[in-house]
Amino acid sequence: MTMMAYFRHETAWVDEGAEIGEGCRIWHFCHVSAGAKLGRDCVLGQNVFVAKTAVLGSCVRVQNNVSIYDGVVLEDQVFVGPSAVFTNVVNPRAHVSRKSEYRQTVVGRGATIGANATIVCGHQIGPYAFIGAGAVVTRDVPAHQLWVGVPARFVGWVCACGERLPDDSLHCAGCGSGYVLRGETLCAL
Repeated sequence: MTMMAYFRHETAWVDEGAEIGEGCRIWHFCHVSAGAKLGRDCVLGQNVFVAKTAVLGSCVRVQNNVSIYDGVVLEDQVFVGPSAVFTNVVNPRAHVSRKSEYRQTVVGRGATIGANATIVCGHQIGPYAFIGAGAVVTRDVPAHQLWVGVPARFVGWVCACGERLPDDSLHCAGCGSGYVLRGETLCAL
């Protein structure tokens, strides 16, 4: 164990030049590349890779076996489930360099990416959106929407606390928050 403003397990590798926020915990067999930026209080589970231009906000939780490639931005309080997949090139080939074609993926504040979900690059996941386990996201996902399936599709609304909202009331049974639809946008009361 290393004594510093963050915890790094002895098997984890943090390259010189990586920016790691105070209170972060980086677990077994992780690799954080030079240039990567992690806000405060992030947790990287076992075997997580963070590329040089990846950005994680504060209080981000990344579970085991996730690679956060160049061009991926995870805003504050994002949760990424085990073995979720991010891409950064639409049409990769081993024999063709496409590093100049990386497409940015932004996951908004408080959003959840379920276990084994795949997020195809170049899309935005809105704040507090919820991507179900195993879903394949091939387009933008608006705030507070629940998407599941292959390809992923809208199936309902989600509270900021993570509970699915009843379609008839949009009132959260978990935390008591209420919402209203304004057009196609869910707004807190």
